[in-house]
Amino acid sequence: MAGADSDDSLYPIAVLIDELRNEDVQLRLNSIKKLSTIALALGVERTRTELLPFLTDTIYDEDEVLLALAEQLGNFTMLVGGPEYVHCLLPPLESLATVEETVVRDKAVESLRKISHEHSPVDLEVHFEPLVKRLASGDWFTSRTSACGLFSVCYPRVSSTVKAEIRQHFRTLCSDDTPMVRRAAASKLGEFAKVLELEYVKSDIISLFTALASDEQDSVRLLAVEAGVSIATLLPQEDLEALVMPTLRQAAEDKSWRVRYMVADKFSDLQKAVGPEITKNDLVPAFQNLLKDCEAEVRAAAANKVKEFCENLPEDSRETIIMTHILPCVKELVSDTNQHVKSALASVIMGLSTILGKDNTIEHLLPLFLAQLKDECPEVRLNIISNLDCVNEVIGIRQLSQSLLPAIVELAEDAKWRVRLAIIEYMPLLAGQLGVEFFDEKLNSLCMAWLVDHVYAIREAATCNLMKLVEKFGAEWAQNTIVPKVLGMANDPNYLHRMTTLFCINALSEVCGQEITTKHMLPVVLKMSNDQVANVRFNVAKSLQKIGPVLDSSCLQTEVKPVLEKLASDQDMDVKYFAQEAISGEFCNCCS
Repeated sequence: MAGADSDDSLYPIAVLIDELRNEDVQLRLNSIKKLSTIALALGVERTRTELLPFLTDTIYDEDEVLLALAEQLGNFTMLVGGPEYVHCLLPPLESLATVEETVVRDKAVESLRKISHEHSPVDLEVHFEPLVKRLASGDWFTSRTSACGLFSVCYPRVSSTVKAEIRQHFRTLCSDDTPMVRRAAASKLGEFAKVLELEYVKSDIISLFTALASDEQDSVRLLAVEAGVSIATLLPQEDLEALVMPTLRQAAEDKSWRVRYMVADKFSDLQKAVGPEITKNDLVPAFQNLLKDCEAEVRAAAANKVKEFCENLPEDSRETIIMTHILPCVKELVSDTNQHVKSALASVIMGLSTILGKDNTIEHLLPLFLAQLKDECPEVRLNIISNLDCVNEVIGIRQLSQSLLPAIVELAEDAKWRVRLAIIEYMPLLAGQLGVEFFDEKLNSLCMAWLVDHVYAIREAATCNLMKLVEKFGAEWAQNTIVPKVLGMANDPNYLHRMTTLFCINALSEVCGQEITTKHMLPVVLKMSNDQVANVRFNVAKSLQKIGPVLDSSCLQTEVKPVLEKLASDQDMDVKYFAQEAISGEFCNCCS
């Protein structure tokens, strides 16, 4: 490996530069990725005078090469001589910030933002700010969109005259003829507002926000919503109602569902930004409307925020608002026609129980949980089951247990294996909440059935599930309930099921302890060393290595070692290999 490194450092620079001109894209890409090697070999002065001009002149390449170049240049400061010369990196990055491919432009802007912090205030005004102006007044929309991402990084560190120019350029881009530019400006409006002085936020940013929020393109309007949330955090409470809320109210009722979706998606952030009074007067009715929206995507986004919205309501009126305004909407969503809406609601509705307390949960929420446990959509039932711990804290799970069982059984036998996998993962949690008696009576058989599922991922998850159950219920329970059933599978005609027995023994040996492993499990493993299927035999060798540390040394010496020696001379290559691995493995330290 050291030889390869030294070869790499001695790799002729001329060849690397030739590769930059090569017709093969992969060679050019490899060469770009080694730019730092070239720069180190050339030294800082030749990098500035030869390499960077060469790169600037040859920016007509495949997008993936340009993307790699834009990324590399962001880390080039020390290779051109440190912050004093960092402005030398601006010409190639300026060219990259104007190319047609969006990902290349974005990476160039990211690198420009990164190196802007390494400019001194003087260099920022002399070199960086003119670059931003050139991009902002470029003929092609590509350069103007890139400029939008650079205003906020240079604004705080320039003089007040230059600040005024920057604000003017940003205003111009917000009313650009090209929708893509207005979209870029809208996406950076909140970020730009954060670095402006408060007076300019009120005088400049609010008018730009209002204009972008009523743009003819919905793709611009929806980005203005996000900016509105950022602006709301900057303004004093008394200005919010007059300056921001009319526009946000309008966005919540926008004719485009995408804009309403964005409002729903950002609702919790907006709620935190505007404070309790505006939340009570303005946001509660707006949230109700979003929960009743005619578009399913909007209802789903709003449903996702139900718990968070309720948690952030002012404490003195929280319960009243939820019971009067939010719960009626939630009740309607439980029987919504769209499964995504019901699924979104099911993932958060259980959280309301901790907010509303025991009595309200039993009276109002419990019927909704029970209805969702019987829903035709498996995702809805699964989301309810996966959040049971919230309800368990408030009312105990017994209230739900009768409806829970049919839902669990249906999910456990669902045709989609991913649904079966998800319910297995929640089984230890359910077992802990339902208790050992209920589990043994109702769910034990399900757990055993998963061990012979036709999908390997299910059998594997079922094995881990057994181990977690033993950790919860103890070794004695395992000995009486689980171990006999697992060992019974050792005689199954299907070799995959016999292998599952070995996997279960591997998982259970540690949690069950030495006595149960030696007395009950080891004899079965040793007997399986005579299996006709080679896959089973080599898994016996692996199992013996795995359970070795649990067994005492005399048992290893008298019972395990002879079987492994026999397997080590097996006709099958794999069986031999794993047997020898086990013999030389860690557990044989005990028996050698």
